[in-house]
Amino acid sequence: MVPNVFRMSLNIYRFSTGTVGPALFSLGVNDSIIIIVVVDLVICLLPAFSAVFGPKLGTRTIVQARFSWGYFGAIIPAVLNVFSLQGFLILNCIIGGQVLASLSSHLDDTLGIVIIAVISLVVTFCGYRIIHWYESIAWIPNVIAFIAMLGVGYPQLRDNQSTAVSQATVAEVISFSSILTSSIISWCTVTPDYGVYHSPAASSARLFLYTYLAFFTSSVTCHTLGAAFAAAAPNVPVWNAGFNNSSSVGGLFYSVLLPTGAFGKILITLVALSIPSASAPTMYTFSTSFMAVAPWFAAIPRWIYILISEAVLIPVAIIGAKKFYTTFVDILNVIGYWSSVFAAIILTEHVLFRRASFSEDQYPITTWASYTLLPSGIPAVVAFACGCGALVPFMSQAWYVGPVARHGSGDVGVYVGFVVGAITYALARGFEKLWYKKMSKSDA
Repeated sequence: MVPNVFRMSLNIYRFSTGTVGPALFSLGVNDSIIIIVVVDLVICLLPAFSAVFGPKLGTRTIVQARFSWGYFGAIIPAVLNVFSLQGFLILNCIIGGQVLASLSSHLDDTLGIVIIAVISLVVTFCGYRIIHWYESIAWIPNVIAFIAMLGVGYPQLRDNQSTAVSQATVAEVISFSSILTSSIISWCTVTPDYGVYHSPAASSARLFLYTYLAFFTSSVTCHTLGAAFAAAAPNVPVWNAGFNNSSSVGGLFYSVLLPTGAFGKILITLVALSIPSASAPTMYTFSTSFMAVAPWFAAIPRWIYILISEAVLIPVAIIGAKKFYTTFVDILNVIGYWSSVFAAIILTEHVLFRRASFSEDQYPITTWASYTLLPSGIPAVVAFACGCGALVPFMSQAWYVGPVARHGSGDVGVYVGFVVGAITYALARGFEKLWYKKMSKSDA
């Protein structure tokens, strides 16, 4: 599980997330790297904690969520997870399409997107063993590419350190940190899925620590590289031309490796073809999340959901590629909003009401399909509504800016949602338990 997390995180998508600071918020390289290190150090704790649930309970994320959300309440995160996973697929295909399009004037983003989407579909249909094998080798070109980029671009990166930049505003710092947080915290809804077949006897502390290190090292490496090259691009004409005025991460990747000649082209092709290693597992989880929405969804063959995903993926990715960073930020932030509240509810339930234990007494797994034996889910739904409602005034998106964000706070919605969700759930769940206790005494 831990190697899978590392391999799936060490990719050009993470690199793209790091470029947002300089490209979209005009942050300098030093400011961007400080923000990246701080955010990654703290936020990677959450998906690492979530990953422990998979081996310990042997259930996937949405099924495990029923122990806090209830049988019917868990339909909400199941549906949202379907949309979120589709969002990640769209972003991966856009980035992969850009990378392929940079190789030849006969290719454009549209054709590149189609190629990446079709390869992802084929890999997904090959089954778990092929996906696992593909993941085990697909990360290698990424590592080689990152090393080559550092070797070729180090002089420009070094010179850019002394370039004067405007002082970062609070709004820019917070908004960039929110993007990073959203990209990491969204893993909370999928990491347990990759550990359900592992032994429950494994040490929880080791699972947490190793997964955290895998998340942090891969995330901070890719984020930092993305920020460094994006910040230097405006001062390097060839890079800036490839970056296409901060609109093509694939073009930036290609322009940096341009001096390496044929080797660079081969490497870029392999990097593009490594993207399905992240897309295929996402398609797989997309189908399992769809099947968890309701019992009759589970009766539909998984391959039908995968084809639905593919049919939606290609046209939306082609449209979204025309405004890459707007699409990138909008999708990531929306996913981060609901994922932060979801993570807060799961964490609060486990720590406060399950005594931080994975024992059968705390999690009677055999009741996972019984709506009468599972919690009502009312506190979770109330907390989710309150958390999502509270974050709206703090949102700052291209299509909506909340009244608080308009005053220069930046987008703090993901943080507000987490805090309000945790507090509201603790109060509502505590009240529910007291109510049930009181009712049982009156019946006696």
